[in-house]
Amino acid sequence: MMKKFRKKPVVIEAIHFTEENKIQVYHTLLEIKQNITSSLYKDVPCLIIPTLEGEMIANLGDWIIKGVKGELYPCKPDIFEATYEEVAETETQGGST
Repeated sequence: MMKKFRKKPVVIEAIHFTEENKIQVYHTLLEIKQNITSSLYKDVPCLIIPTLEGEMIANLGDWIIKGVKGELYPCKPDIFEATYEEVAETETQGGST
């Protein structure tokens, strides 16, 4: 019989990869993980992010999440908005991200 489980509340860091901030996002992610590459897919900028499951592509509009162990991975905006809500700075004081 299947049991029910609730995902533990974990505070993560994320950055929205957009046309307006694509260069800043690339440089920010390079500071975290040196093997991120930028590319074009159908003439649109994208990022190639090595993850525990292999390389994943972050397209404009995706969120790039820094996981609890420092790993990076892209997340589609609809999934991100259904899963996460913004945390006030006062909620993260004294806790780990």
